[in-house]
Amino acid sequence: MLAASKNSTAAHTDAQPGVKSAAMAACTCPPAQGIDATGTIGDRDSYAVTAFADIVDRSLHATAARFTMGLSPAALAEAYLDWATHLAFSPGKRMQLIDKATRKATRFANHACRCALENGKAECCIEPLPQDRRFVGAEWQKWPYSFMYQAFLLNQQWWHNATTGIRGVTKQHENMVEFGSRQILDMFSPSNFLLTNPEVLRHTVSKGGTNLVNGLRNLAEDWERAVSGKKPVGTEDFVVGRNVAVTPGKVIFRNRLIELIQYAPATDQVHPEPVLIVPAWIMKYYILDLSQQNSLVKYLTEQGFTVFMISWKNPRPEDRDLALDDYRTLGVMAALDAVRAIVPDQKVHAVGYCLGGTLLSIAAAAMARDGDDRLKSMTLLAAQTDFHEAGELMLFINESQLAFLEDMMWEQGFLDTTQMAGAFQMLRSTDLVWSHMIRDYLMGERTPMIDLMAWNTDATRMPYRMHAEYLRRLFLNNDLAEGRLIVTGKPIALSDIRAPIFTVGTVSDHVAPWRSTYKINLLTDTEVTYLLTSGGHNAGIVSEPGRDGRSFQVMTKNADDHYVDPETYLAEAPRKEGSWWPEWSAWLDGHSGDPAAPPPIGAAAAGYAPRCDAPGAYVLQA
Repeated sequence: MLAASKNSTAAHTDAQPGVKSAAMAACTCPPAQGIDATGTIGDRDSYAVTAFADIVDRSLHATAARFTMGLSPAALAEAYLDWATHLAFSPGKRMQLIDKATRKATRFANHACRCALENGKAECCIEPLPQDRRFVGAEWQKWPYSFMYQAFLLNQQWWHNATTGIRGVTKQHENMVEFGSRQILDMFSPSNFLLTNPEVLRHTVSKGGTNLVNGLRNLAEDWERAVSGKKPVGTEDFVVGRNVAVTPGKVIFRNRLIELIQYAPATDQVHPEPVLIVPAWIMKYYILDLSQQNSLVKYLTEQGFTVFMISWKNPRPEDRDLALDDYRTLGVMAALDAVRAIVPDQKVHAVGYCLGGTLLSIAAAAMARDGDDRLKSMTLLAAQTDFHEAGELMLFINESQLAFLEDMMWEQGFLDTTQMAGAFQMLRSTDLVWSHMIRDYLMGERTPMIDLMAWNTDATRMPYRMHAEYLRRLFLNNDLAEGRLIVTGKPIALSDIRAPIFTVGTVSDHVAPWRSTYKINLLTDTEVTYLLTSGGHNAGIVSEPGRDGRSFQVMTKNADDHYVDPETYLAEAPRKEGSWWPEWSAWLDGHSGDPAAPPPIGAAAAGYAPRCDAPGAYVLQA
């Protein structure tokens, strides 16, 4: 049929030179020029060829993505070619690397000699990084295992030198090559193998080898669950609505994208301003309503706040065309309309976590531009508004990688949960992959499942169009921070926001590095209270009072104060021990009115009658 179409077009062109066919006139693609049999240059309809070529390319990329975990081979090849080419034209750098290798070998040889003379008690010739806990045990300091891990660390250090500091290599390519070499080296760490890990060997002897039998059983069970699409072992002990996400409430609104939950009051009187929480849509909302002892929602209701929570739908292939602005209108704005109908004449404390915080910032900027003053305050929890320094996730963000990722999502209509999980695991492979394999498969011991780990396995899909827009406009182009993001036909600027802002960053955040979240101080002209807490992206936010080892720093910048850079903030912001939740609750209290009687659950007359009990239906979607 395609060949017939070509012949027909060619005949028409020969019969009427220079006249376009009806099919060509209707074609939305620009015509291509070609040379016919008489040698005359003429136009021909390339719509079918273009469409076919596009489908072939996208399908090939989507197929390849299944084997590369969504990573673009072209992007990786480009990075390594950039590095290798510049290294080849840098003889001075190569001489420096030879010198470093020689000195490291000499240092290691001296260390070996001292160990032989001092019965293996010589000082280490290289120390692991503070965050590297693989070789801290006493058994690792004895011969021959000290040799093994010392050699490994020296080799790792040399490869870091080899992949960084080469003039002419782009920063992203340098980061990609350094990251890739680190991932490969981590695979061959002596801690990952039975015969080179003294702790595993001692455990194997003490257990008579039964740990290896148990590990093989664990491996088989995990493999069976993975291929059948089941959740990891232990997650069955954490059931949504039974022992997680159990704070009492009602679903009072539902559309094609969200359910809105209104939680029951826990005090006789509440602050008049309600709290609306916008969670990330990459995971289920209940990270903020985990078990009874660490539920942020429960804590807020006990402090006298009326709390509303958005629960996102888990998108399916038919939702592929949901756009980023649909998440704003059907999500944040629809929820805000419902909250104001239930609690009329009161402004709202809006809270956004992770991606939800970025979306809330977009909505707040658009509202400020349009004169909508319904927000009393805005709180951002581990949420970025400037993506120029968005951490190691930026390794996967360039034109080549995004085109590859878009083709993968184009075929299936969404970004799958396993593809997202793989990217996050690579960022912390030592903690999330190799330590798990050592404990579960070599030690034969199951890593105890906790509520936060169980929630982390309960991911959601992301629609093709929305995720493509999010990655391009925010991560790649940084349109939000630079005032180019278009909302309802006009650009928005975060500097238009006048509501006071409370921002929480976490020290060990690999997803939203705290220095990136700190840039809210540069982007806004309002009061900003910035709080930096211990912990990571998830555990730092779920930081209930009473947990040991927690601390935070906090400082407020008024609208007319001068900018304070992150390093000065670290040096000057007062440090406090304990959970940051009471600090935030006190801040909300200071920006709220006097307590009054709680509002009703829902507003039937306004179309927001209670539909079902929390946690609702969307959170249960697989």
